[in-house]
Order: sequence, then structure tokens, then C-alpha cells
Amino acid sequence: MRLSLRTLISHGRYGRRMGLGPESRINMLRNILTGLVRHERIETTWARADEVRIYAEKLIDFAKRGDTDEKAMKMADFWLTEKDLVPKLFQVLVPRFQGQDSHYTRMFQIPNRQNLDRAKMAVLEYKGNPYPPLITRRPDSEHTLLNVLLRGYREERDQGGASTSP
Repeated sequence: MRLSLRTLISHGRYGRRMGLGPESRINMLRNILTGLVRHERIETTWARADEVRIYAEKLIDFAKRGDTDEKAMKMADFWLTEKDLVPKLFQVLVPRFQGQDSHYTRMFQIPNRQNLDRAKMAVLEYKGNPYPPLITRRPDSEHTLLNVLLRGYREERDQGGASTSP
């Protein structure tokens, strides 16, 4: 199969088709991203969360340039519909992610909506937010099957290893 230049270039067809048109899609993404910056954790459909995640990561990347950078301020001004969140972006979120290069967000699947559409739902959050974690690790108990089997193996090995040789 021969690759042509036409197959390698997307020609701007990148995002999902959501809403009534391109302007409606952008406005919806801006509102969801504004909610994410304000609350640092949002619940929305899986497709919307997956799409907003791209722009949330890019917004943090641009904001890392600082509030004196013209392009970073333009991006923050465009994507955040509530202008009181611009200082939060630069003074709270950027210092939190200063040591990271990427992956500022986390996305978890939650049960589907219970109304007529049964849409696949997700929770999108910035890492390091002040809320309790959605998924908690269970402490490693000594009574789990694996730990009981390992303990039995170690005891058998220590006691029986020397006395069972012919």
C-alpha cells in the first residue's frame, strides 16, 4: 500500500462532532473547561470529557509560560469564560504542575446515566485536587489468598527444605 500525502494530513478534521455546529461545540468545550478549572473535578459524558481533556492539558502547557506571556494570556482569556479564574490558573494550578511535563488530568468511568439515553459517563479531574480520591487502594491485608499462600510457601521452604533431602 502506498501512502500519499493526502492520507497523512488531516486537514483540520480533528475533533468529535458535538452540538449543533462548530461554534456550539467550541462554546460547550469552553463552558466545561471553565467548570473544570473552577471545581477541579467535573462529571460529564465520556465523549465530552475525553475531548475537554485535550484542551485542559494544552491550557496548562500554555499557562506554564507565565502570566506575562502574551500567547498564554490569550489562551486563558479565550478558554475561560469566567475571567476571575485566570489568576487561579496561573497562581494555583501552574505551580502544582511545575515539575510535570504532561498528564495533568485523570479520567475515570462511572456508571451510565439512568435516564433515557443511558450515556456513558466519566469524571474528569486535575491531579492533586483537594477532594478525596475516587479510587482508594485497599491496604494489603495479611489475610488475602495470595498472602496466605506465600506465607505457607515460605514456612514450608524454611522448615522442610533442609530435612527433606535424601
